[in-house]
Amino acid sequence: MDIYYFSIFILIALAVFDLIVGVSNDAVNFLNSSIGSRVAPRHIIMIIASLGMLAGVTFSSGMMEVARKGIFHPKFFMMPELITIFLAVMLTDILLLDLFNTFGLPTSTTVSIVFELLGAAVAVSLIKIHAEGGGYATLVEYINTGKALVIILGILLSVVIAFFFGVIVQFISRLVFTFDYTRRLKRYGGIWGGISLAIITYFILIKGAKGTSFLTPEAVLWIKTHAWTIMFVSFLFFAVVFQLLIIFTRINILKPIVLIGTFALAMAFAANDLVNFIGVPLAGLESFLQVFRSGSEVDPSIDADGRSGCDGAVGRE
Repeated sequence: MDIYYFSIFILIALAVFDLIVGVSNDAVNFLNSSIGSRVAPRHIIMIIASLGMLAGVTFSSGMMEVARKGIFHPKFFMMPELITIFLAVMLTDILLLDLFNTFGLPTSTTVSIVFELLGAAVAVSLIKIHAEGGGYATLVEYINTGKALVIILGILLSVVIAFFFGVIVQFISRLVFTFDYTRRLKRYGGIWGGISLAIITYFILIKGAKGTSFLTPEAVLWIKTHAWTIMFVSFLFFAVVFQLLIIFTRINILKPIVLIGTFALAMAFAANDLVNFIGVPLAGLESFLQVFRSGSEVDPSIDADGRSGCDGAVGRE
């Protein structure tokens, strides 16, 4: 049992280091717009981003399920094999992200964790098949091929979608403001701000509500049911507020829009990407606790009914 306690301790320690390396890699994704455009002093931007991350940790996403059972079928692995997979993933993730950070190369924490899980699961599965004298064709039984393929296609599709909509939004914004910035901002700034904040509200509140930990199911259902009403009211409210700011003050309304966008990006990062760093250690901890509660004292890889201890430890299929 001592080796498993030590392994869980190592996983938790690696999670801390992975958070440090991962945040240093991804922080630029939600800070570069506000810092590059100098919409506020650096400490204000950092405070807003920190508040966004604090808000984001109350929202969850499906990435935890990817770490638990999205890439491989945990019911086919015993506890030592699961711990091996999780340790390999965490060590590789830290080394990979640190290497990319050192050389200034772009990478995605989601892509990294998915393919690290896939590679570690395939390697352990091949070793297991070889030790049992089985055929390598049975590898597909260990790997959740359907889910893994969907995840990989989703990652590739997200790149295409981000590029397409980035081009569209950039073209429209440049077309509206570039050639007569001062006059058009005074004329259409309120509408532009209302649209921007309504869209941000949609992604923060309506899309994020399904994973929040502090809203009741009834509240989440109400938000989804009245999504268009919320967006319309948000548009009217922010459009009026920004238009009044344009008329009666000298505030550049694009600055608060960028700051609120920074908050939203930091929140999205915390809700999705942070689990990339802690999801695997938490899956290992959950596996160990599940086996420990089963009453196995001699061998944590076998539960009280004589089955593999990880059968259900990280989620039944």
